[in-house]
Amino acid sequence: MALGLTGMAFFAYRRPFVPLTRVQRAGLIALRAMALVAVFLFACRPVLLSPPANAGDVVVPVLLDSSRSMRIADANGSTRIAQVQQLLTSEVLPALNRVAKVEIFRVGEGVQEAPQDGLAADARRSELAAAVASVRERVRGRRVAGVLLFSDGADTSSAGARTSLAAAGAPVFAIGVGSAEGVPDREVVGITASDPRLDQALVDLHVTSVTHGLGRDAYNVRLLSNGQLSDTRRVVPAADGSPSDEVFSVAPDPLNATVFTAEIVPDARETITENNTRSVLLSPAARKRRLLMLAGSPGYEHSFLIRALSQDPSVEIDSIVRKGKDDSGRDTFLIQAGGGRGAGLVTGFPTTRESLFAYDAVVINNLEGEFFGRAQMDLLADFVSVRGGGILLLGSRTFLQRGIAGSPLEEALPVELNDRRGGAPTRADGEGGTAPNAVTLTEEGAQHPIMRIAATPEATRKQWATLPPLASSSPVGGPRPGATVLAVTQAGNGAAVPLVAVQRYGRGRSMIFSGEASWRWKMLRPAEDRSYDVFWRQAARWLASDAPDPVTVAAPDNPVPGDSITVDLEARDAGFQLVADATVEATLTAPGREPSPLALRPAGTGHHAATVAIDAPGLYRLRAEARRGPTLLGVADRWFYAGGADPEYADPRLNEAFLRRLARQTGGQYAPADELGRVLSALSSNAPQSLEPERRDLWHEPWAFALVLLVLSAEWVMRRMVGMR
Repeated sequence: MALGLTGMAFFAYRRPFVPLTRVQRAGLIALRAMALVAVFLFACRPVLLSPPANAGDVVVPVLLDSSRSMRIADANGSTRIAQVQQLLTSEVLPALNRVAKVEIFRVGEGVQEAPQDGLAADARRSELAAAVASVRERVRGRRVAGVLLFSDGADTSSAGARTSLAAAGAPVFAIGVGSAEGVPDREVVGITASDPRLDQALVDLHVTSVTHGLGRDAYNVRLLSNGQLSDTRRVVPAADGSPSDEVFSVAPDPLNATVFTAEIVPDARETITENNTRSVLLSPAARKRRLLMLAGSPGYEHSFLIRALSQDPSVEIDSIVRKGKDDSGRDTFLIQAGGGRGAGLVTGFPTTRESLFAYDAVVINNLEGEFFGRAQMDLLADFVSVRGGGILLLGSRTFLQRGIAGSPLEEALPVELNDRRGGAPTRADGEGGTAPNAVTLTEEGAQHPIMRIAATPEATRKQWATLPPLASSSPVGGPRPGATVLAVTQAGNGAAVPLVAVQRYGRGRSMIFSGEASWRWKMLRPAEDRSYDVFWRQAARWLASDAPDPVTVAAPDNPVPGDSITVDLEARDAGFQLVADATVEATLTAPGREPSPLALRPAGTGHHAATVAIDAPGLYRLRAEARRGPTLLGVADRWFYAGGADPEYADPRLNEAFLRRLARQTGGQYAPADELGRVLSALSSNAPQSLEPERRDLWHEPWAFALVLLVLSAEWVMRRMVGMR
């Protein structure tokens, strides 16, 4: 084609009108040929293909779990971290470097770039989901084949900090390191404290332990109080891997904080001993709890209740008893109150919100609902939900008159005051009687601190079975959602009726006792039987013990040494309204140190916050004081214990379920370490292939037109120079 176009140019200058030298003629032919060739080429619409931009920018982030659980030696005879290092060097880098740029990160409390060798398993936590989310965000917009994660699946971030991964983004290919069966190990899974019981202020400590890989061999669980041996139990597990529960009844020091530690005596066959201990802190006894008792009339129930509760040194009681009516028809009351509080009770009910909220619990006994005005009902409901107090309703007149039904107070109760929910559940446990009005515990009741009138749940069931029936019971309805029925009784028609039911409502607690004449448990039993006293004192403690003070401090119960925690200080007035202009000061006493002031920052109306660095294990005490101007709002003490458990070694087995879920959520794959090759193949094939080359239409470029114009112009100028038109 070029020759043809050149021939056309030669033909155009074969017989010029003016004489031309050989050079002139050759120049004109060349320029004409160049113009024709250029026009022809551009008419064919040529396209220039060039390599795509960023063609070599495919990346594979590799995340390596560097937490302390990776030190466990259950990875084919080596530690988990050593196996990861070996796989990275021998398989991952050779396979992926051919198709992508490998970026290596270590995962612990956060995400950090890491070298290819010399990785150490020294992180205190492994926040895996948050780390994966962070890396996926970091590579957003880049060409990513996938995120490769090596881990044992032990995500030890707090429940509130766990991150849900979206499907959009780079897929995660998770490699499980370690053994799913685990190494021979015994672990203290948990230690929890119940509410205090009455017998010398006893507290039940529930210790759960488990064995893996050691069969049903017996082992010893020891309980230590502030480091001193308190008790030892011999435990024989029901089966390998089956949790075993032990209940220790302890009497903590009422004046000082006590740290109770449950530990399993190490076995020579165990690979890990870091999870053989767990600790729980029991704070010193708080101030006396203040109860207000409202009774519709004098009677045995009120007298016996006052006598039983007044023997509890942790409770302070004010009492209002309606005696009758005076000559003008107004109610008269017998008032017994301390601390100058009697003047605010002369009308039979606290006259102000502040005077009611000064109590921690209110007991309403045989007082019909019509006695209370609407405003008083609202106050009682706020007393539970806003102030965080406890309320107990008992006595037939309280329930039968129906004055509470439909009021705000009814919503706070654990049962309906009618039968629209179909009555109480009939499921019960233990050895309760079947006679009308006899007490039968539910399964929950046998474990609950209110009903625990004996040392163990089994003994508690037997003790309740010996108590005489009540005189009657009120026909209350079924439990509300979230309520717990602790005991039922059989009505005359054979139906099971809730006798004792409890629930949380707002910040507080509520309880009903639908029976009549519980004093029979005192009068019709031997003098040494303390069931009646213990039951009612424990009920009063349960209702009142959790009621907050106007100034409170909220902090995590079991921080890990090395963490930084946030504490929240709340300031309320006597009516438990948040105080926006409160002045709050706080000090922190760390282990082995003197109290030091905390730097507080506003955190909302009535709230202040501070960040506390947990530098060392041990006992911490945080003390706060709040004022509004010169008026003291209150003082709060908060104890917490750091280092009570090591979350990194909780259930040290490979957590395949977590890694599978992580991969599934992101569209990736999971494989154990011995199937790494399959994942590497999937990653390689998942790497973005060569993109379409960049196309440039040459005919559409400005320089193409300029080139043709330049050649034609050069020919025209040369023609003019030789005398041609």
